[in-house]
Amino acid sequence: MNRFLRLFFLTAIALLVSTASAADAARPRDRNVLWKIVSACLGPEDADYCQRCISPRAGSACAGKQRCEDTSEPWDTNDEFVAMRDIKMCACPAGFVHGLVIPRAAVSGVEARPLPQGIWPFAWAAARKKIDDPAAIALVVNSARQRAQDQLHVHLVRLRADARRNLSGRTTSVAGLEEVWNAVSRLAADNPPLDDYSVLVANDLHGGYLVLIAGNERNLERSMTHRTCE
Repeated sequence: MNRFLRLFFLTAIALLVSTASAADAARPRDRNVLWKIVSACLGPEDADYCQRCISPRAGSACAGKQRCEDTSEPWDTNDEFVAMRDIKMCACPAGFVHGLVIPRAAVSGVEARPLPQGIWPFAWAAARKKIDDPAAIALVVNSARQRAQDQLHVHLVRLRADARRNLSGRTTSVAGLEEVWNAVSRLAADNPPLDDYSVLVANDLHGGYLVLIAGNERNLERSMTHRTCE
């Protein structure tokens, strides 16, 4: 093959690869995966479970659904919420924790009204079963703009070692976790008001719980927590 033809073929291949990558990036992601899981994947005894559930429970008999990335792993459930493994735990070493707590009723996110007050106590209890040190626990809800799913979910993760030095901005302390959403509403109403924001809840070392909110210029999950095992 002469030099001209070789250069032509290499250029054509590069163009095909870049076009395929751009097409993959442009392909819309399913923003309802979490809702589909909590609404159809919690009861493996249900009829047609494997056909209806996109991410069956780990260890179920659904054909072709055995990899961690293809399954779900509920940690705890009640009538209102489910705590489960986040996909980010797949291929991570033992000890790494990233869970989710999700309402079993349809709730879009921080913008929804009313928001379930009980989600924070449930999430904290679930986190305590996975993370020994309560001072290391972080509960995070991403803003509407930053989230990838349109079903409310609380991330159960560990705080970064330097995170407490950065717990500044719109913060307050609450005595009980049932007070979190009311505290969030007050913080968001401060001047200038925020209509979209992320929320982080951590242990207040002086008692109670710290509540921090931030606008979209700051991603609390990325900057304040160990969201991945990298």
